[in-house]
Amino acid sequence: MANRKTTSALDEHLGYWLRMVSNHVSNGFARKLEGHGATVAEWVLLRELFDVEALAPSRLAERMGMTRGAISKLADRLTEKKLVARADDPDDQRAHRLSLTVAGRELVPELAALADENDASFFADLTALERANIEAILRKIVVRRGLKDIPVS
Repeated sequence: MANRKTTSALDEHLGYWLRMVSNHVSNGFARKLEGHGATVAEWVLLRELFDVEALAPSRLAERMGMTRGAISKLADRLTEKKLVARADDPDDQRAHRLSLTVAGRELVPELAALADENDASFFADLTALERANIEAILRKIVVRRGLKDIPVS
């Protein structure tokens, strides 16, 4: 049995504090999105499509770090909601591309405002320098660890 004096406490780990903040930020945002009929994963897919004319599902899967099957299910839900449209890929008749509908294009800025509000509510007590330092540290970790998947849950 491990000696209690050598067994670290949960709150002695930086990961504990990162997860504490991350869970609350993410859950708060998820609740805000639910009020607009969207999930975090749907928001990420919509936002990924916002700056492009159209993308192949395989490209979205790469960018979001999800399987093609998961992207297909998300696209199905968003198509049912009339926020995303599927069209044949003009370069490959076996493939298709996803794009935002007019309703989807109008919804993204509303959801982005929710993301901004969520961030502001959680991080408003930080000075600009504190916020910049935290962001720089987290970006450094992302680069050094080669993290690429967009968080969707």
